[in-house]
Amino acid sequence: MSAYVARADRLAQRVEELGLDLLLVSHLVNVRYLTGFTGTNGAFLVGPGHRVFLTDFRYVERAKEEVPDFDRVRGREDMLESALEIALDAGDGREGRVRLGFDDSHMTVRAHAKLAELAGDRVELVRAGGLAEDLRAVKDEAEVSAIRASTAIADDLYRWLISEHGLAGKSEHEVAVALERRAQDHGADGLSFPAIVAAGANGALPHATPRRDAVIPRDTLVVVDLGCMLDSYCSDCTRTFATGEIDAEARDCYELVRTAQEAALAVTQPGADVREVDRVARDAIAAAGHGDQFGHGLGHGVGLEVHEAPRLGPTASGSLEAGNVVTIEPGVYVPERFGIRIEDLVLVRAEGPQVMTSIPKELIVV
Repeated sequence: MSAYVARADRLAQRVEELGLDLLLVSHLVNVRYLTGFTGTNGAFLVGPGHRVFLTDFRYVERAKEEVPDFDRVRGREDMLESALEIALDAGDGREGRVRLGFDDSHMTVRAHAKLAELAGDRVELVRAGGLAEDLRAVKDEAEVSAIRASTAIADDLYRWLISEHGLAGKSEHEVAVALERRAQDHGADGLSFPAIVAAGANGALPHATPRRDAVIPRDTLVVVDLGCMLDSYCSDCTRTFATGEIDAEARDCYELVRTAQEAALAVTQPGADVREVDRVARDAIAAAGHGDQFGHGLGHGVGLEVHEAPRLGPTASGSLEAGNVVTIEPGVYVPERFGIRIEDLVLVRAEGPQVMTSIPKELIVV
């Protein structure tokens, strides 16, 4: 059994448990996860006894190679009409209307209105967002291997930045571009997101944009946040470097973030409430008087997308499971002075968390 068949079977079981006849999967990331399809127009219908992949003329030949496990249908360029026809055929002989789930987390209002118009009285549309995302949150062995490979390239970028390329005297934008080029030169499909390189006061912006006209000075802190994408799977890691001597407050804040991150890592285990994992780091930072300077969540899942389930934060819900791959990334951001973030990518396991990133967390001068 292929991984795609196993995933579709698990999803079909959830569809049946919810009393649905079929689920229309239209979000392309979820279609990729369930079928292996990498094109830009496709959908997947899943239900008890039904596994049907749809795409248009442009991708028929590609689908033969990428989607060998399921029935394939050449639909119209607008997949909704073709999906409704298949749903109606699947419902022939049943009493009442076909109950068709749809992903309300991703479907636009316009697409839903069109789907409802096409459905008429014979199809009942049921909100069913998040089913595929829940499956994606727990990675199988092949996914973990893909994320490890992506992480290895990101780690190489950091080692190169530390030992060869450097930071001081270069612009933030120059460093970010150099990292992206090296990622591609070393086999990555690209970066998971535009790299963040933020020195001094710019580092106090958690999602700072690298500046073209600002040369990174000596004796400051620099936040570098990057991840690579390889075979559609992402990685994510942040380190904060010094470019020389920094003052006592900055050094103390760095050690605070490092110890808070290690404390959160220690409780990152199956069954842990995601809010409680966040609280461990947040309470440590607040106790040192910097609670107002840690304003984002502790972490998030990483996989086919660089931000996916589960989320770890004060307003998140749920518990960690073995097989989750999450970031643990507390920070302190002092306006107009500096920012500090330390982020590892972590595999949640019954025997304890496994940190997938390998770059040291002690303060490094670059």
